[in-house]
Amino acid sequence: MQAAESKSSVPQQPERRRHRVYVTRNTEYHFRDGFCVAVRDRKTGDFLLGHLALRRRIQGSLRFHKNGAIVPNAGEPEAGEALFFAQGERDLVTSPLQAIERPTKELVEAYPELPAPKPKKRARTA
Repeated sequence: MQAAESKSSVPQQPERRRHRVYVTRNTEYHFRDGFCVAVRDRKTGDFLLGHLALRRRIQGSLRFHKNGAIVPNAGEPEAGEALFFAQGERDLVTSPLQAIERPTKELVEAYPELPAPKPKKRARTA
């Protein structure tokens, strides 16, 4: 019992790893420091440069139950939950996560340069 007590009395270290990959059936969402930096098609291995998730943070996740209920999770997403991205007028919900992984160093180095963000449209003034 003492071993369990001493282990719990040790302060938790902050997460040092910067990269995380959320894997759905068809897509991998690659994150660095909480922002989506790459989206990759699992069948082809191609990076999807125009995906809506790029440059966004996860706002939370959603668990869909068989009875039709949808339960939000504002914490860390878990396998079985769908990622939820909200930004402006275009929200994005992924298919359920199959896994949460750490990318290899080689994969991180292969991330494409993100294209420059599109300028926001300004309202015309008369």
